Amino acid sequence: MIDGVVIKELVTHTDERGFFRELIRVTDDFFGEGFGQLSHSLMYQGVAKAWHIHNTQIDWWYVGCGVLKVALHDKRPDSPTCGETMELFMGDNHPARVLRIPPGVAHGCKCISGPVSLFYVTSTIYDQSEEGRIAHNDDEIGYDWQATASIK
Repeated sequence: MIDGVVIKELVTHTDERGFFRELIRVTDDFFGEGFGQLSHSLMYQGVAKAWHIHNTQIDWWYVGCGVLKVALHDKRPDSPTCGETMELFMGDNHPARVLRIPPGVAHGCKCISGPVSLFYVTSTIYDQSEEGRIAHNDDEIGYDWQATASIK
């Protein structure tokens, strides 16, 4: 687990009508930085978006439908997990959860089964100076966005 990345497992209440799932509360420990903006991104199957990084902004991600493979890479030189990469799946048939991505952690995603609806809250409103990009095939990160599931 990358230092500062938090996964909040969610509780789902189901009945014959469907379900109710609470995502975040202002009182959640991992949501202490507060709300700036709520956004919705729709991605079609096979689409990858990577790498993205922020200087100070925090992101909280939730997948409403579809399956998203998320990769995170710690670029913070003072972090105990600097240089580490982690991967997780969010969405249909995976644990219901919200992902907190701290500043300085490069993040990207690939739609495995879609379309995917990604809802995300940011700690600040859109600021172009916060928007950092890293090439999807960056040698330092060394992540293969075209890799598929291994045969077991």
